Amino acid sequence: MKLPVLSLADGAAWEERLVAAFERGPHGVEVVRRCVDVVDLLAVAASGQGRAALVAGRVRRFDTDAVDRLAAAGVAVVGVVPRGDVAAEDQLRAVGVATLLPEDAEPAVAAAVLAEAVRSIAEGDDRAPRRAFGDPSLSMPIPPGAGGPLLVDRPARRGSVVAVWGPTGAPGRTTLAVALADELAQLAPGALLIDADVYGGTIAAAVGLLDESPGLAAACRQAGGQRLDAVALAALCWQLGPQLRVLTGLPIASRWPELRPTAIAPVLAAARTLADFTVVDCGFSLETDEELSFDTLAPRRNGATLAVLDDADLVLVVGSADPIGLQRLVRALADLREAEIGAPTWIVLNRVRSGVVPGDVRAELTAALQRFAGRAPAALLPLDQRSVDAALAGGRLLREANPASPLRQAVLELAAAVAGVPVPGGRRRRRGA
Repeated sequence: MKLPVLSLADGAAWEERLVAAFERGPHGVEVVRRCVDVVDLLAVAASGQGRAALVAGRVRRFDTDAVDRLAAAGVAVVGVVPRGDVAAEDQLRAVGVATLLPEDAEPAVAAAVLAEAVRSIAEGDDRAPRRAFGDPSLSMPIPPGAGGPLLVDRPARRGSVVAVWGPTGAPGRTTLAVALADELAQLAPGALLIDADVYGGTIAAAVGLLDESPGLAAACRQAGGQRLDAVALAALCWQLGPQLRVLTGLPIASRWPELRPTAIAPVLAAARTLADFTVVDCGFSLETDEELSFDTLAPRRNGATLAVLDDADLVLVVGSADPIGLQRLVRALADLREAEIGAPTWIVLNRVRSGVVPGDVRAELTAALQRFAGRAPAALLPLDQRSVDAALAGGRLLREANPASPLRQAVLELAAAVAGVPVPGGRRRRRGA
């Protein structure tokens, strides 16, 4: 049985050539429908008539939503672009098309690429490869016979993405994210802070900004329209300092559907070219029960959080340093493993204080974490409520409110470990496993 394929060529000559070649030759592929526009393509895909789609570059209204709907219908998308047309390649990659094919590819090569794309989407392996924290970026191999660098998945990435995540119970994710981004901005040429909490982002209020600014939602919309790059992203950010930008979150939690998971990756890709370090404050929940709905196109509230964690180079897991917080943290680490997040994870215990556990609080907390999670904390941040309150009251950064704050000093040491540079002042710290 031949592989049923749909096509949307927008009048390009390659469609007629491949249709005829597939019909005559033993390639195991058949173009069952030549669609006239995106609406036609989505309707045919929803009916189950095709398993892959050949889509020309620069097709009008072919955006992230169309790619989402094709994926929900189980249709693998292969973009077809003129060889050397970088703009067309970028346009397709921006909306989530990972596999590209040159217009002059031989029919046998096109058939092989289509079969591989269908296999990948069937096995759930259609996501872009991820690089390990601190390692060179990886790219997809070029299928034999495709020719040229056209099928390389993405350009080398300069900046790193650090996701700040933790369980329910307000363990201090936002406080850490804001302070960490500020300290990284002092250690590196540039840092970007993004509020991606779909349950109630508060970064704008924490640093004294208007939460009515478009922020991340606008960036996701521009990514869906293939208009987002570093310059456009910078225009949506607030400038908190010479080296620190902020991309605010949702002013109203009910607007969470605006943060489409498929738009997160293009936003982070633009962020990597804009800043050396991007710190993302994430929501707490990783539940995917909504995926059990019969409506496979329904938006997923936690999809944005999972997309950030999946694309991050490092995940800081924040837990409150008390018996209840540790219990929640241990369970959260299990949830993180079930989500199959491949990035390295560092555990950060926040609000460390005497009296919450008997004996030496730091030693007891470390021992408890080792016992129940088999992990050592990468950082133990002391409780310094006075400095945190002073920063919040004035809409200032922790470093500005109290430069000598013990919490600020601990975050500075953590930032130096993340950046891989010596701690200012000559102090050395040991990172936990």
